[in-house]
Amino acid sequence: MAVDLGKMADLLIAGKVEDVSGMVQEAIDEGMASQEILQSGLIAGMDVVGQRFKACEMFIPEVLRSAKAMSKGMEKLRPLLIESGATMAGTFVIGTVKGDLHDIGKNLVAMMFEGAGFKVVNLGIDLDTQVFVDAVKEHKPDLLGMSALLTTTMPKMGEVINALKEAGIRDQVKVMIGGAPVTEEFAKEIGADVYGANAGSSVDKAKEVLAA
Repeated sequence: MAVDLGKMADLLIAGKVEDVSGMVQEAIDEGMASQEILQSGLIAGMDVVGQRFKACEMFIPEVLRSAKAMSKGMEKLRPLLIESGATMAGTFVIGTVKGDLHDIGKNLVAMMFEGAGFKVVNLGIDLDTQVFVDAVKEHKPDLLGMSALLTTTMPKMGEVINALKEAGIRDQVKVMIGGAPVTEEFAKEIGADVYGANAGSSVDKAKEVLAA
């Protein structure tokens, strides 16, 4: 019997990590196309998670469990997607700026982007400005995300944007910023392209900007 991708999506929404991983492997073993598993199983589930998170019908611990299920499924699927030359939604590089050590919010955003079909490069935390510049040169992302949890580290975001300009690569990537103290006004002030108010809305805003 063919694997039920609708059931896979439901299990992902419920945060059933091992069940999702097992169903992905089962679908692969059956010869199901990797793109179909991704779109109709994993992404379909994460779409619902994103909608419920934005509507405050799911909360961060639940979203993290769903995102972990997505990540486990992707571990099995990613090599096949690369091998098949499947088109991703885009490449997203993300990290927290120098002096900022928080991780949960950044990782949640990274997982939501992965769930939306992006190739995600998670650089980590407490990063020097040059790390972001080098990552843009190396990975050539469609979108660079920066996160800050402290007002004292927010100016580092502007420094990264200026460094991208000095390196001559600012026009090669859209820049999204977010984090608890960050506002849309601040994003405009430093020349960012996208303000991500929260993990759920960040994906939608990024898609709008990339499609423009």
